[in-house]
Amino acid sequence: MKLKLKILFLTLHRNDRSPGQRFRHEQYLNHLEEQGYEITYSNMLDEQQDKIFYGEGNVLGKIRVGLYSAWKRWKDVLQANQFDYIFIYRDAFFFGTFFERMFSKSKAKLVFDFDDSIWLQDENPGQSFFQKLKNPEKTNKIISLCDVVIAGNEYLAKHARQFNKNVVIIPTTIDLTEYKSLEIKKDPSRVCVGWSGSFSTIKHFESAIEALEVIRKKFEDRVYFKVIGDGKYVNPELGIQGLPWRKQTEIEDLCRIDIGIMPLPDDNWSRGKCGLKGLQYMALGIPTIMSPVGLNSDIIQDGENGMLASSVDEWVEKLSLLIEDENLCKQMGLAGKETVVKDYSVEANKDKWLAVFQDK
Repeated sequence: MKLKLKILFLTLHRNDRSPGQRFRHEQYLNHLEEQGYEITYSNMLDEQQDKIFYGEGNVLGKIRVGLYSAWKRWKDVLQANQFDYIFIYRDAFFFGTFFERMFSKSKAKLVFDFDDSIWLQDENPGQSFFQKLKNPEKTNKIISLCDVVIAGNEYLAKHARQFNKNVVIIPTTIDLTEYKSLEIKKDPSRVCVGWSGSFSTIKHFESAIEALEVIRKKFEDRVYFKVIGDGKYVNPELGIQGLPWRKQTEIEDLCRIDIGIMPLPDDNWSRGKCGLKGLQYMALGIPTIMSPVGLNSDIIQDGENGMLASSVDEWVEKLSLLIEDENLCKQMGLAGKETVVKDYSVEANKDKWLAVFQDK
C-alpha cells in the first residue's frame, strides 16, 4: 500500500480568516487530500489571539501572543521530520528566520508562497509593536532557504529569482463553485460603485476619492458608493458607512455592487499585488475598473473584459461610461467572468499546485 505524502502548512491565521490564505492555498487543500496527501494545518493565532494581535495597545498581551506562537512553532520544528513537505505562507514567525532555518535542516522539502512585496515595509494599523521588531528583508533569506518558491505574479517571481532558481508562478485564484452570482433586488434607477478590501488597504480606496467626488457631483443621487471590509470607515461627503467583512455574507455584499473598483498607487509595494479584489468582482460578473499597476494590466484588456484607469480624468471617464450604459456593464461583466474561468479559477490552476508537491 502506497504511503500518503504528508504536508505541514504553516500560517499566521486560522482557516477562513485571511483573504491571502483563502485565495492562495486554502481552496486547494481538498484537492490535495483527494489526490492522497495528508494535510496538517498549524496557524499561530486563534480567534482570541487574533483580536489581541490586531487590537490597539495591549503591548503585554501582544508579548504573550508572541511567546505562545514561538512555543507553537518550536513544537512544529520538533515534528518536522514526520513530513514530506513543509509549506510556509509568507513567513513561519512574526520576525527573524530562526524557525525557517530549523525547518530547512529537516528531511522535509520546504515550499514558500507569497503574494505581496513583503520584502518591503508596509505600515499596518494595530501592529506597530511587532513592526518595530520585524525586518521585512528577511523574506530574501527565507526564499534562499526553500526548495520551491511560489510567487503570485512575475514581479514577485523576478525578485525571488535573485535568491532561488526554483520559482514557479501561480496566480491568486477564485473558487467558482463558491463564487456564484446571486439575484439581488436593486433599485434600477441607481448605480452602486463599490470597493472591497480591509482596514489596512482602505488607503488604496481613498486614492480614488477625488474621482468619486466628481462622479457624485455629475450623477448626484443616480450613483452611490459602498465600502466592504472596514466597518469603521466613514465618508459623509460620499455617503459611505463602511461594512465589515463577513464570510457568511461576502458574496451577497459583493453582488450588491454594480461596478467594482480597484485603485492602487503605482509604487513598489502595489506592483506586487495579485489583483484579488478585481478578480472577485469579475468572478461574479461585475464590470471592473482597475489601476494599471502590476498584474492588473495582465488581467484586464482595457475596454474588453474591464477597464484600466490611472488619472482622475480617466477614472471619471470610465466610471461615467459604465454608469451611463447598462449594456456595456453586462458585456464587460460577462467578459471579465470568462477571464477568471480561463486563467484565474481554481479549476484552471489546481494541477499547478499539485505539481509543486510532486517534485520530490
